[in-house]
Amino acid sequence: MSFIRSVLHMVWMALTVVPYTMAIVLGALFGMSRASRYRIASAWLGLSSVGSARAILGIETRITGMENLPVGKTTPAVLLVKHQSTLETFLMPAIMPHPLAYVFKKELLYVPFFGWSIGLLDMIHIDRSLRTQAFKKVVAQGKERLAQGIWIIMFPEGTRVERGQKGVYETSGTRLAVQTGAPVIPIAVTSAKCWPRKAFIKTPGIVDVSIGKPIPSVGRHHKELMQEVENWIEAEMRRLDPEAYR
Repeated sequence: MSFIRSVLHMVWMALTVVPYTMAIVLGALFGMSRASRYRIASAWLGLSSVGSARAILGIETRITGMENLPVGKTTPAVLLVKHQSTLETFLMPAIMPHPLAYVFKKELLYVPFFGWSIGLLDMIHIDRSLRTQAFKKVVAQGKERLAQGIWIIMFPEGTRVERGQKGVYETSGTRLAVQTGAPVIPIAVTSAKCWPRKAFIKTPGIVDVSIGKPIPSVGRHHKELMQEVENWIEAEMRRLDPEAYR
């Protein structure tokens, strides 16, 4: 049954991404604002990660800590999220009260439909082989996005990790926060319980999303700040999914 559910969900995503992408592309051609294009994209992501995931895959999302998110139309924030699967990539724009700007490798721009869409949004794409120039771009564009009320979202582990495992937490996110003065919001996600890394078959269940309290970045060292973020996320992951860490 899980295999059939997964096939149906993949077909649903493949069929729906085309019209949503075309709406974004045509909207860009006819002068639609980036904010409106983002709303179209987040609507599709919501269908994929919340609506159809619940209806087709039997995956429920349980969110705690929404009260910890900063309030205010232009209040800045840098979200640093545990990365176990594709689910949280789709889920975050669907549940956050602010538009999000992902920092991602430029190769994703060449993915048909999905890449075309994100290329027309307020995202930050970088060439990872040019580390210094890439970070300068993240800071410059990050400041612009934060001033517009767009939150920056990054996965500090860089890539998806297996359930119960911990990747290397890179400091790009906290370096950006320190340079912009934006608070850091740590977020733990147990997505691999239902949607494992690189797995086609998804299983029904509950995915927990736990949003931590804002951590001030002003006057902090980026390494010390990232260590605090890592400690909170990993401790929270063990609380939310103790079976994975036995």
